[in-house]
Amino acid sequence: MNQPANLRSWVSDANQHADFPLHNLPLGIFSQGGSPRRAGVAIGYSIVDLHAALAAGLFSGAAQTAVQATADGTLNGLFALGRGPRVALRNRLLELLGEGSGERDAVARCLLPMADCTLHVPAKIGDYTDFYVGIEHAKNVGKLFRPDNPLLPNYKYVPIGYHGRASTVRASGTEVRRPRGQTLPAGHSEPSFGPCARLDFELELGVWIGPGNAMGEAIAIDQADEHVAGFCLLNDWSARDVQAWEYQPLGPFLSKSFITTVSPWVVTAEALAPFRCAQAARPEGDPRPLPYLWDARDQAEGALDIELEVLLLTAQMRERHLPAERLALSNSQNMYWTVAQMVAHHSVNGCQLQPGDLFGTGTLSGAQPGQFGSLLEITQGGKEPINLASGEVRRFLEDGDEIILRARCRGMGQSSIGFGECRGVVVAAR
Repeated sequence: MNQPANLRSWVSDANQHADFPLHNLPLGIFSQGGSPRRAGVAIGYSIVDLHAALAAGLFSGAAQTAVQATADGTLNGLFALGRGPRVALRNRLLELLGEGSGERDAVARCLLPMADCTLHVPAKIGDYTDFYVGIEHAKNVGKLFRPDNPLLPNYKYVPIGYHGRASTVRASGTEVRRPRGQTLPAGHSEPSFGPCARLDFELELGVWIGPGNAMGEAIAIDQADEHVAGFCLLNDWSARDVQAWEYQPLGPFLSKSFITTVSPWVVTAEALAPFRCAQAARPEGDPRPLPYLWDARDQAEGALDIELEVLLLTAQMRERHLPAERLALSNSQNMYWTVAQMVAHHSVNGCQLQPGDLFGTGTLSGAQPGQFGSLLEITQGGKEPINLASGEVRRFLEDGDEIILRARCRGMGQSSIGFGECRGVVVAAR
């Protein structure tokens, strides 16, 4: 559902807002003061309180059903309804917030300054799965450990993933407590226990699951888009020294489960429709996916063109009032597998996906320096430190460092939309 690029809102600051113009209308959960959590929509620097708008009689039909489904202070119920009510809500909001709205005064009474609100994880997450679909990241990391064979044989046949820990997913702004764990120091034959010394970030997209499937029933790839509610930014914080010791033979465990940060706004599949594109990360000559992972339409328009950015703000930079320094600029087109392929693969064995489940894409690095989505890649495992403009040096993250993820969609003839920020400050281990 592509909207005209010239849509304008009577909420004047939305028309020049880099992230939240009228074209976007992302969904979220917020609270104000001691009030209960409730659903809202971002427009410029404000939030439309959907429950206040419902009480004012501004919704009817499927749009009303959509808002009523968020009565418990989460978006799970709305995600469960699928595309129809979500689109009805979006269309009604376009009417209410667009220039020429006949209900401007009533809607204005439902607007709250975003700066006065607290944003929360938008859904109760039953399960969290982190994939590994960023092929350039897979190659970059593979070269560090297997220079002659960076990609393992299964990578181009199966969307690799592991089950993460839903209980420690937190909204942007939550402190990142440096984890403690077992590591094997260089030159030692026995592990030691203590604070992680090689703390890292990972630049990812998050995927929010919509209706889901019954246990034992796979989601066909040509139906997978109907089970995607929206997207966010995701930082899969990683304790690289803990990871190196624990990951064989079963993969990541405590090195990944201490916190995962998400941006709080859900950018809907409808808002991203103008930025869908052909799958470009699978070059000619690569193996064709197995039939359950292949759909011609998905290959033609199942990828997304989203610019992804990582910035670092150190404690010293804050003290000296210096701006954050960019570490990476990448793009979601570096995904080797599409979101539809991730959904189809996850459910093909009969695994039940449920409304509010969260997927991570894996780190979305580019192929060139300046496009790497983790310090593991940027510093070549700590061998090549970063020299910051502040005069500081980094191999991995230090206490007081803040990582900021941003994302923006830009297209010819389209208004840009963004995701808001995904931030986290590292604090010392307890």
